[in-house]
Amino acid sequence: MRKQLVIGIFALMFTLTAAAGAQEDKSKRPSPPGTAEATLQGKKIKIDYSRPYLKGRHVGQELAPFGRVWRTGANEATTLTTEASLNIGGTSVPAGTYTLYSLPSEGTWKLIINKQTGQWGTEYDEKQDLARVDLKKSQTKAPVEQFTISFDKKGNDSADLVLEWENIRLTVPVKVQ
Repeated sequence: MRKQLVIGIFALMFTLTAAAGAQEDKSKRPSPPGTAEATLQGKKIKIDYSRPYLKGRHVGQELAPFGRVWRTGANEATTLTTEASLNIGGTSVPAGTYTLYSLPSEGTWKLIINKQTGQWGTEYDEKQDLARVDLKKSQTKAPVEQFTISFDKKGNDSADLVLEWENIRLTVPVKVQ
């Protein structure tokens, strides 16, 4: 009886240790998590994404290749969650959760707002697209080593969504409807 109890305790400890090891610390990934948030008219808008580094590579080539849908970050799909209905680059986006992809190009990049959520970043289904909107492209003031998404608030009800990496700055206006 005592031997079974000891074996049971060791089995339980092993199970708990294995479960604890399964809880990955995402901050230690090569592309750690990031969050961009804005509050417009009292409503929260949040983007969760992973932040890859250049590490000597180039956007449009090894990273975010031109002409191919890109997950707009790394790892899990980048998610946009909004408490308010928005106008993003002229497109109506109802309150809810979406996945953000991008279509990089030498010219105009597109931001893809996709209705499918919860998938790994490379699992893209074009049939789930809510919209594709143009991103305004310009140069960053200084090189950006780690991919960054942010909001540049313009007023109580609007902001620019900003994506920066290498020497590329991409923006699209976001306004509460």
